[in-house]
Amino acid sequence: MVGLQWGDEGKGKIVDLLTSRYDCIVRYNGGANAGHTVQVGTERYALHLIPSGILSPGKINIVGNGVVVDPEKLLDEVEGLRKRGVAVGSNLRISDRAHVVMPYHKEQDAALEELLERKSGKVGAGQIGTTRRGIGPAYSDKVRRSTALRMGDLLDHALLLRKLETICGLRMAELEALGANVTPLVPRELADRFAAAGEKLRPHITDTVYLVHDEIRAGRSVLFEGANACLLDIDHGTFPYVTSSNCSTLGIPAGSGVPGRMIHKVYGIMKAYSTRVGGGPFVTELLDETGERIRTRGREYGTTTGRPRRCGWLDLVAVKYSVMVCGADAIACTLLDVLSGFDELRICVGYRRADGTVTDRFIPDAERMHGFTPVYETLPGWQRELTDCTDRDDLPREAQSYLAFVEKFVGIPVELVSVGPERTQTFESNARFASMV
Repeated sequence: MVGLQWGDEGKGKIVDLLTSRYDCIVRYNGGANAGHTVQVGTERYALHLIPSGILSPGKINIVGNGVVVDPEKLLDEVEGLRKRGVAVGSNLRISDRAHVVMPYHKEQDAALEELLERKSGKVGAGQIGTTRRGIGPAYSDKVRRSTALRMGDLLDHALLLRKLETICGLRMAELEALGANVTPLVPRELADRFAAAGEKLRPHITDTVYLVHDEIRAGRSVLFEGANACLLDIDHGTFPYVTSSNCSTLGIPAGSGVPGRMIHKVYGIMKAYSTRVGGGPFVTELLDETGERIRTRGREYGTTTGRPRRCGWLDLVAVKYSVMVCGADAIACTLLDVLSGFDELRICVGYRRADGTVTDRFIPDAERMHGFTPVYETLPGWQRELTDCTDRDDLPREAQSYLAFVEKFVGIPVELVSVGPERTQTFESNARFASMV
C-alpha cells in the first residue's frame, strides 16, 4: 500500500480497511514525521510509528529495519493506545536494526532549517519544510555509520554509553557550526535515558527480517504499509523537497528484507485532488478560495504537525509517474466526497514549460520544474453529497466519469473508492472484490 502523491492520501484508512485480509502489517520506511489517521466508528486515532493494523485484533504489526524510531514517541504512542483500550503487546514487533532518532537529531533538523531561512534572507523561505522531528539527521547518521544508533543498541547500556561518548562531541561541534544554542550533550545522561526506554521496549524488539520470512513460510499473508509517498521518495521525488527515505514501493525490499519478487499486488492511494506540505513544486496549487474550500472540506491539516496543507486540482501527470515507479496494479481513490458542490472540476494532464512547450512527463527535480504551469482538462462537477454512496453505480454520473477519466489516463483500474472518514464509507468499484470490505 503506497501513496501516489505527496503523502496524506489516506493510506492509514485503507490499510485499516484491508487489514482483515492479512496476518502481518509491515511498516518499512520513515519515522514519526509521518502520520496515519484512522476513524473507527466515532473514535479517531492518529498513528505515527505503529502500523495501522494495531487497531485490528489478532494481527502482527512490524516496524521494519527501514524505519527510524523515536523510542520515547513510540512509548507515548503505545501508552496512548492502551489507555483507549487497544491491546499492544506481542502484536507489536520492532526491528533491532531500525535506527534511533535521538534528541540531538531534532536539534540538528531545526537548526538547519533556520540556517537555510537566514541564508535566504526571507522569512519562511529557503527551507525544505521538514517536520523537525529529526528524521533526516537520523538517516544521515545511518549512512555515516560511526555516529549511528540502532534499536538493538538500547538493550546494552555499556555499548550505548560507549557509542554516545564518541557521538556527543561530534554532534556538539556540528550544532555549534549551525548556530544552534543548545545545552551540552552528556553521554551518560543520554545513555541512562534511552537504555531505560530500551528496557520498556525490550519485549517488542527482535530480528524482524527473520520474523517476516518465518511468517511467509508458514503461509501467512503480509501487507506492507508505506509512510509518506512516492513523490517524496529520496531518489524519485521532487528533490530536494523530499523526505529522507525510499517511500515508494522500491523501499520495501531494503526496509523489510523481503525481495520485491515476493510482492504480488500494489495498491496506489490517490486523493481525488492534490495536496502537499512544506516547500517544493506544486504545479496545480490553488492559492484562492477554491483551494481554501478544498482544504476546509477535506480537513487538510497535518496529522503529525497540524500544519495546513497546500491544496490543488488533481495532477494526473504526477500520479501516472508514481504508478510507473511503484508498479501499482490498482488505485484506491480517497476523499472523492470533498469535490461535491463544484460546477466544474479540473484535472492536470500536462505541464507547460516557461518556453511554451508542453510535456506529459513528471520531472523529479525541483529546479527543472520551476516555472511549469498546468495543462488542464475540464470535467463537469456534481452537487450531490457522496457520503451515503455504497457502490460505484450509486455515484452521480459526473463522479463516475471523473473516476473513468483517471483510469483511462493512468492505465490501471480504480478498485477502491472512499467517500468519508469511516470504515463503512469505502466501497469496491469492482464486484469481484466485493467480499473484501
